[in-house]
Amino acid sequence: MTPANRTPVRVGVFGLLGSGNLGNDGSLEAVLGYLRAEHPEAVVDALCGGPEAVTARYGIPATRLHWYRGEYRTASRAGAIAGKGLGKLVDAVRTAAWVRRHDVVIVPGMGVLEATLPLRPWGFPYSLFLLCASGRLFGTRVALVGVGAAAIGNRPTRALVRWSARLAGYRSYRDALSRDAMRAMGVDTTRDEVYPDLAFALPTPPASGPDKLSVPPGPVCVGVMDFHGGDDDRARAGEIHRRYLAGTTRFVRALVEEGRPVRLLTGDECDRPVVAAILDAVDSPLVTAAEAASLADLMKETAAADTVVATRYHNLVCALKVGTPTLALSYAAKSDALMDRMGLAAYCHPAREVDADRLLEQFRALEERSAELRHTLAERNLVAARQLEYQFTALTAALFPAADHAHALREAK
Repeated sequence: MTPANRTPVRVGVFGLLGSGNLGNDGSLEAVLGYLRAEHPEAVVDALCGGPEAVTARYGIPATRLHWYRGEYRTASRAGAIAGKGLGKLVDAVRTAAWVRRHDVVIVPGMGVLEATLPLRPWGFPYSLFLLCASGRLFGTRVALVGVGAAAIGNRPTRALVRWSARLAGYRSYRDALSRDAMRAMGVDTTRDEVYPDLAFALPTPPASGPDKLSVPPGPVCVGVMDFHGGDDDRARAGEIHRRYLAGTTRFVRALVEEGRPVRLLTGDECDRPVVAAILDAVDSPLVTAAEAASLADLMKETAAADTVVATRYHNLVCALKVGTPTLALSYAAKSDALMDRMGLAAYCHPAREVDADRLLEQFRALEERSAELRHTLAERNLVAARQLEYQFTALTAALFPAADHAHALREAK
């Protein structure tokens, strides 16, 4: 309970939350779980991409991130261009006013310091800069918690990301590559720590899959993505997408020809056309599509599979967390780093150059070591859980010193 003479801590959460990306929402869910367990007195609200969805799902008040509702639509007409330009000015005021009402603002996970997917500097990088600058101006501690980062080629985007990180009051990363990238961009990371992705703090669903020693082999989950390359690949985005889709479709067809049931997974609303294209091309009752609305749903799907092959980062996280042998169609160094952390570094395949024959070879090699890899994943998940306990303890010490001091006094009694 909060003493009568102390005002509850006002905590804001910030990001592209409630916008259809299950990984982003899973990171939010992990942080809300931490706050409710360790700081139940905190008053929490959000500034986010999908406020209606966040309020409906998590029961916290939420405000729309952008004043201009067409922010993420391409502006070709004069009115839309003017609306976007005015929106940037209005958002500066709105963000500052929102930040000022809080004691602490948390950016929960997400790849907020990277551009591994196409990204415009005046989109989210600008919003993040406004947040961190407002926090510094008004004395509100902004925490980038378990975030992803990567080297950025575009100079305006790099500058906005670098200054956002510098202005933040607390930083931790989901892998060492992210911390190294920020150091290379001129950010002092001496006191920044690395912990597993926040989604590893979510509850693991009970095992509900088939007998893993059963014959014939069980289902395979294939996580797909509307993949067009990264921010530096815009000139050949169409070619990258066609190759990715063709290779993934051929791989699914090969599994079906062997009699394997295939369950298609997504991680964002934008991935649905890829699922539709594969279903249309393969046209078999053995191929079905999952309707996952959360990372918990994705974990249940991957727990029921013998093996997972996936592209999106948080599809990989879900499969690895439930202990299912997994092969990554890797589109960025963060996927390789995650697979290495979990003991599966040998099972990565480039998403930009999907070779179905080579992918099948890796898939069969993965399945041959299934029992051994399940044991490895169980051990690595225990380590990840302990490390995230340290993350949340460090976060309390950094953001809630009064609560931390009170906790220490209680423990000393």
